[in-house]
Amino acid sequence: MKIDGHGKAKVLSTEEIQRLFTSGLLTIRDKTLCAVMLYTACRVKECVTLRVKDVYDSKGRVRPELIIRKGNTKGKLATRTIPVLDDLRQHLKVYKPLQTLDGYLFPGRWGRGHIHEDSAAFIFREACKRVDILGASSHSCRRTALTLMSNAGIPLRVIQEVSGHRNLEQLQKYLEVEESQVRGAIAALSMLTPVDEDSIGKYCYPDVSSIPDTETFLSD
Repeated sequence: MKIDGHGKAKVLSTEEIQRLFTSGLLTIRDKTLCAVMLYTACRVKECVTLRVKDVYDSKGRVRPELIIRKGNTKGKLATRTIPVLDDLRQHLKVYKPLQTLDGYLFPGRWGRGHIHEDSAAFIFREACKRVDILGASSHSCRRTALTLMSNAGIPLRVIQEVSGHRNLEQLQKYLEVEESQVRGAIAALSMLTPVDEDSIGKYCYPDVSSIPDTETFLSD
């Protein structure tokens, strides 16, 4: 959890996500912005630099896959295509992006360029404050999405294709292990050794008859 900008961004619970989208985010644009980050596990910069044509076709229909271009990714490693889940599709259908010369999905002030990633982060933080979610940042959407995939048993190599991480080690730093998972892991060790119920509560002492007493031992 982040405190004063330090630490890892909080992984959101289902209940917190519901509160965030119901009462925290105030505009269709802000809901769509955060929905893109949550349902694609993309970085904030990758989200704000999306262009309309990366999400909608020439007839204004939501594409089956969203395109995150190589030039906007961290390290400019590769272009990624992320399937558009129905939940995200509904947000994108409601959202009507402005037509600008730059063609960004989330235009900046007065339609120039795109909304800055710091502004997107501010929008998210303020939304969290409204619904009393502590320790979250705009990175929470990405961490939440990747952790949910991992908890669902999706192989890390597949998750890496979605996240765009350079290697699995970097990806694993994003994933959060829940207490219930730790308890489940320990529970898998149960019944490994037999227990003699008749001996429970009894003390077993070693046979000392064969051990010489101290005086005899020293005299030898």
